[in-house]
Amino acid sequence: MTTDVIALTERMPDAWSLVAGLMAGGPDMGVATVGEGAVIQLCDDQGRPLASIEAPMLVRTPGEVARLLGPGAAGVTEPVWWTEVRASTAARNSAALAGALATRLVTQLGGAVWPPEAAAADGGAAPVADVVTASAPAAAQPAVDVLTDSVAAVIQDRPVVAMTAWLSDALRAALESERGLQIVTPRTSRLSLPTRSLLSGLPNRWVVQDGEGGYFDGQSGSGLVWKNGAFTATGTPAPAFVAATAEAADTGEQQLLLTGVTCRPADRGLQLGGALETLWQRLTGAPPAGWGTAEPANLSWSRQELTELARRRAPDPSLFMVVGDPSRPAVSTMRVGRTTGGVEEDLTLALGYREGAEPPLDTLPDLAAELVAGHGLVSLLIQRRRGRADLTVPAHLEAAPAPVAFVLGAEAVRDLGLARARRVPLPDGPVQLGPASGAGLYYPVPDGSWDAFQALMGYLHSLGKERDADR
Repeated sequence: MTTDVIALTERMPDAWSLVAGLMAGGPDMGVATVGEGAVIQLCDDQGRPLASIEAPMLVRTPGEVARLLGPGAAGVTEPVWWTEVRASTAARNSAALAGALATRLVTQLGGAVWPPEAAAADGGAAPVADVVTASAPAAAQPAVDVLTDSVAAVIQDRPVVAMTAWLSDALRAALESERGLQIVTPRTSRLSLPTRSLLSGLPNRWVVQDGEGGYFDGQSGSGLVWKNGAFTATGTPAPAFVAATAEAADTGEQQLLLTGVTCRPADRGLQLGGALETLWQRLTGAPPAGWGTAEPANLSWSRQELTELARRRAPDPSLFMVVGDPSRPAVSTMRVGRTTGGVEEDLTLALGYREGAEPPLDTLPDLAAELVAGHGLVSLLIQRRRGRADLTVPAHLEAAPAPVAFVLGAEAVRDLGLARARRVPLPDGPVQLGPASGAGLYYPVPDGSWDAFQALMGYLHSLGKERDADR
């Protein structure tokens, strides 16, 4: 497996501390920069990278280090400087080199090395000898371990595979080159929700080692083989996936999942994140704790700063990760883009509930009404499921989500006609949200039935076709 080592330091790594860290490879190693200077690489005498060092990131959000690194980061409290060191899989002794480099930074700046066992016993004082690259790396992208004509493969050995900045760059580069991204992990790894959502869609895959020399898809459970430069499904369930699913205990934990779209006019006074903040406040009792363009979400929550960044990037779309206080697990992604109708925010929000806690389903109609009235809600799907309260995704089958309700915003209801949109093929009619002149509709789904939900969607779709035919 590849070796990722993180220096979690109390003080910011400056140029001199980075230079001292880079000397962990001895005076004969070269130094190069890629990614417009955002990544520093230690190279052998032929210019082949041995270790890549990401730009330091100040993580202010409480609980982010523990959320992504687990018990191995015990004792580390935010704010903390997060500096990733990624060792080349093609180089012998590269793991020791990455550990020594991170240890040197921590020795100078205070803090901790993650994982703890990667720390150099001598404090990184002695240069690491015999670091040799076996072959030229297959990809210039520092995060990629194997590059073929069809996929970019990344090998990870972390408790939680998060959508870090470098992994996000690898995904972007793979898409731009019309390749899939395939992340290879041991069975013990889990995915963060942003990673799972961005990894969806073939040929992207989560490739899990079964511990016996085989592989399976961590989401579908299909056995995988390396064929024609990519991990390809065999079409049969992997025994390791089946066994892991059978062994997984029902802990009584739950998740509430919300997926929605808002759209508002693109005026100068617009501030993004209002709908998401409202959801968070009503469902957890507090606003989001932090946000960022990748994980860890390193910035304290600020709608103004988020809006300013999205405005600087426009007309290109922006994707943001948002997290909550560790006492109330919640994770969100928010994609912002311009459309002919204005500025759209595509939201996903997942909330975790430990055993004995119940999602506040009775508050959802009033919450939906607030989104319709004040935040330009277009639509919202609400689901619940049995699943981990920490919102990470394990490499076994989880219970499927069940639909709780579907919400249509005022513009969609107006287009379909309020009277017709109320006459749905369900035992109970929808709840009207607001006055008739600007009403949205909240459709409860009886007994979490997907059949009932599909009937509802079919009916609303038919109304849309009738409307289009009349125009």
